[in-house]
Amino acid sequence: MTEKTEQAMKVDVDLVRQLAELLDATALTEIEVEHGDRKIRVARKAAPAAQVAYAPAPIAAAPAPAAAAPVAAAAPVEAAAPTVSANAVKSPMVGTVYLSAEPGAKPFAAVGQKVAAGDTLLIVEAMKVMNPITATAAGTVTAVLVENGQPVEFDQPLVVVE
Repeated sequence: MTEKTEQAMKVDVDLVRQLAELLDATALTEIEVEHGDRKIRVARKAAPAAQVAYAPAPIAAAPAPAAAAPVAAAAPVEAAAPTVSANAVKSPMVGTVYLSAEPGAKPFAAVGQKVAAGDTLLIVEAMKVMNPITATAAGTVTAVLVENGQPVEFDQPLVVVE
């Protein structure tokens, strides 16, 4: 191997372990860290509901950056509602949900509240960017399926507007 290839093949095993532990702690299925042209991705298949949550899962890794910033762990995800309406507004990304603009402020949407198409229902923070999640149609909020500060997955139901 050439010297350049040998350098590109070095993997920070401790970082891979930390990211795998973060997956366990947050119930996420995938996490990726990028630094320059090098990145590391750790993913696992979601366990079926009947299986134990801490079953061993495969870990995939790409070359890691020489010095990566530590990743803060988020709160564990609560169990999802057993039935979800077809009118549920779903998360367009992985991130953290915030139900109001700031701590202590009135929530954007509450059960029983009427909303118009385009009204902000909540915020999903991803990579320090606050992304407003809006109502796709006018209606009444019949359920808020997440809690403030909860990590969410892509396509996870968040709010039901009927």
